[in-house]
Amino acid sequence: MKPTQKSKPDYAVYVVEGAGDKAHWTKIGAGWSHSDGDGFNITLAAVPLNGRLTIRKPKTERDDA
Repeated sequence: MKPTQKSKPDYAVYVVEGAGDKAHWTKIGAGWSHSDGDGFNITLAAVPLNGRLTIRKPKTERDDA
């Protein structure tokens, strides 16, 4: 299988600690959709010890690229 990652990711990966208005979001990676739509590849720059991973579509007003 040949890797076919696009240069701009489809998703931003965050670790989220806390809940509600007091939640702290830290971007730790990016994700690319598979061409068949059945999955995605994730690249992480850090591995969290606490919190939860959240994967979101990047917003244009944020620097999520």
